[in-house]
Amino acid sequence: MWIMIASPYTSGGADAALRAARLAEMNQAALAILRLGHVPVIGVNMALPIIAAAEGDVFDEVMMPISLALAERCDAVLRLGGPSRGADQEVARFVTAGKPVYVALSDIPSG
Repeated sequence: MWIMIASPYTSGGADAALRAARLAEMNQAALAILRLGHVPVIGVNMALPIIAAAEGDVFDEVMMPISLALAERCDAVLRLGGPSRGADQEVARFVTAGKPVYVALSDIPSG
């Protein structure tokens, strides 16, 4: 399965250090998902290089559109962390499509 990881990134006005810690947590989950035999997908990892390449403030223009487009193409989602409007929007795509929503790595079956 292709499994998206939905988790807070900028929620709560996260500063650079908190965003980096949150991204590291998502990447650690991605490694665990890969080791379970699945393909991990993190919207932030796809969007950040595009945001960095752009001139000006394009965060809002890029982040959620990329993440939501990825959500449409994945088979399941792992929802981590605390409150996050963006992560909840991603999860809503899976719920609407009737696709699995996991809340712990231990819930994900081996691939």
